[in-house]
Amino acid sequence: MVVFNGLLKIKICEAVSLKPTAWSLRHAVGPRPQTFLLDPYIALNVDDSRIGQTATKQKTNSPAWHDEFVTDVCNGRKIELAVFHDAPIGYDDFVANCTIQFEELLQNGSRHFEDWIDLEPEGRVYVIIDLSGSSGEGRRV
Repeated sequence: MVVFNGLLKIKICEAVSLKPTAWSLRHAVGPRPQTFLLDPYIALNVDDSRIGQTATKQKTNSPAWHDEFVTDVCNGRKIELAVFHDAPIGYDDFVANCTIQFEELLQNGSRHFEDWIDLEPEGRVYVIIDLSGSSGEGRRV
């Protein structure tokens, strides 16, 4: 497996078609939960380390952030983006997520990636990723 060592710069631009989960609708009032608007933010992890999170956008299922994060990565294998609904009470609600493998980013020889990425179970997120550093084979553990 290819690992990345160096500087990761990632800009989380926007997301579209986010859908509330059944759990996030537990406090929804009214006959039409499909019109429920989220208060979404994205948590950003590299492997198991939290890098940061975007600001929370109020009452939207298509938020725009344009938040940028820069971090040093050592033996990085994957970038994880997880969308949450900022719940007013208790824990925040999971909405969707995706995983981006450094190996996939590096395989075409480019150090720049800019595109929409599908989220699971629904939605898409637009990100811009720039890598500066080196890659190599990681040790199997």
